Amino acid sequence: MKTILGREPALWMNTLSAVLGLIVTFNVGLTAEEAGWAVAGVSAILGAIAAALTRPIAVQAFTTLVATLASAVAAFGYEVAPTTTAAVNGAVLAVLMFITRGQVSPKGAVA
Repeated sequence: MKTILGREPALWMNTLSAVLGLIVTFNVGLTAEEAGWAVAGVSAILGAIAAALTRPIAVQAFTTLVATLASAVAAFGYEVAPTTTAAVNGAVLAVLMFITRGQVSPKGAVA
């Protein structure tokens, strides 16, 4: 069983994605559009890494898709503040991690 510091990779990657989304809320000099791209991009990239490190892939891929789409819709569909985009991303990730936690496990070690 492959873990990162004793925790599941999906938990680490999704938490990191939410934390990076939180950093965007601290007014780091990004426009609303740049923040939207940053949050959605980070969510997609880290979600893809988490999907590669967990089994079954479909559960983490679904979580990534929903979180990325929620961030993108918040940022580009409604043109809300970067703080709202990051909050939507964090909330979606938290809820989906809670719901899917029992459905994924770390990818087994390769022999």
